[in-house]
Amino acid sequence: MAQCMRTTLNPPKTLLRNPTKSLPVSSPLFHLPKSKKHSRISMSQQNQQELSLDSLISSTRKEEVLGAIKGSLSNCLWETNLLKTVPGLKSKVRGKVRDIYDGGHYLVLVTTDRQSAFDKILASIPFKGQVLNETSLWWFDRTRHITQNAIVSAPDKNVTIAKKCSVFPVEFVVRGYVTGSTDTSLWTVYKNGVRNYCGNALPDGLVKSQKLPSNILTPTTKADDHDVPITPEEIVKSGLMTEADYCEASSKALSLFEYGQRVALEHGLILVDTKYEFGKGSDGSVLLIDEVHTPDSSRYWIAHSYEERIQKGLEPENVDKEFLRLWFKDHCNPYEDKVLPDAPEDLVCELAWRYIFLYETITKSKFELPLTEEPIHDRISRNVELALSSLR
Repeated sequence: MAQCMRTTLNPPKTLLRNPTKSLPVSSPLFHLPKSKKHSRISMSQQNQQELSLDSLISSTRKEEVLGAIKGSLSNCLWETNLLKTVPGLKSKVRGKVRDIYDGGHYLVLVTTDRQSAFDKILASIPFKGQVLNETSLWWFDRTRHITQNAIVSAPDKNVTIAKKCSVFPVEFVVRGYVTGSTDTSLWTVYKNGVRNYCGNALPDGLVKSQKLPSNILTPTTKADDHDVPITPEEIVKSGLMTEADYCEASSKALSLFEYGQRVALEHGLILVDTKYEFGKGSDGSVLLIDEVHTPDSSRYWIAHSYEERIQKGLEPENVDKEFLRLWFKDHCNPYEDKVLPDAPEDLVCELAWRYIFLYETITKSKFELPLTEEPIHDRISRNVELALSSLR
């Protein structure tokens, strides 16, 4: 059995809590180093920017963009139909957030403003599609030293053109903390008594939001439009991936996450967990696809207040969509109810702001609010048609 398919069966029960302390990706799961010298400060910790929740809750920048957010509530990009407006497109697949068009040798991925959770569409969030697309592009560009990706060009704020590849039917979910509120989250399954999750042996005594001593991989696959946890052995045995492809993709996922954590910490944030998707290119190479470290695919916390809040038994200060998930769980059964309540406007606006805040915090660049004179769909159609014609 390859090393990437193995897990440690008898982990120690004393776990680290320091959000800035990380172990090498190659360390066995839950195997702590023998040395007791844990005071060494990493370069990321030295360069860490102190970020406070005040800058998220009340700031001049928030006031500046809230007006634009509220003004765009009725002009979100909920649906696209480029088959009618862009010559040469062959078909469309509607995902939860992205509309994917077959452009012949390429795929056209349009990131909409649809907000998904619990395997359902919950709301439309102003500017969300642009934030996700531009955040992913930023990370795709900065992770080329770890893995190749499928990106060809980005002709529009909401659009990425990508190489076609054979997509692996597995999501590589990487976790650094025991947390979450969905049915497949680590904290949910752990508090329900699960002690071996996706091939990872978990000790007794963990508490919510606790940092794991080593990042773990908890892959999932799809069944009837919901995520199903799966072990590496099951992935290979069922033919979803070869052992070689799984080992390469899992190694890349763990390296991407470690790098993402380091960058996030330098900007005052903790990258808590995320998911990656991979595909196989025409030349046989394993390519990173879909999105990278976005507020949709990832959970982020404020770093400097983490330790104090955990010691007081409080939830970490989060900068992601978790608060919207919790609102729906408080007001309905989002998994079983056929009709969900409308998300309150103030929560929709707050989430739009958090997405922009996270983009600006990570990239250190100002989010460019789109001009409202031209309808979004018209702009996308024009830009995609020009991009495809230049690629032919």
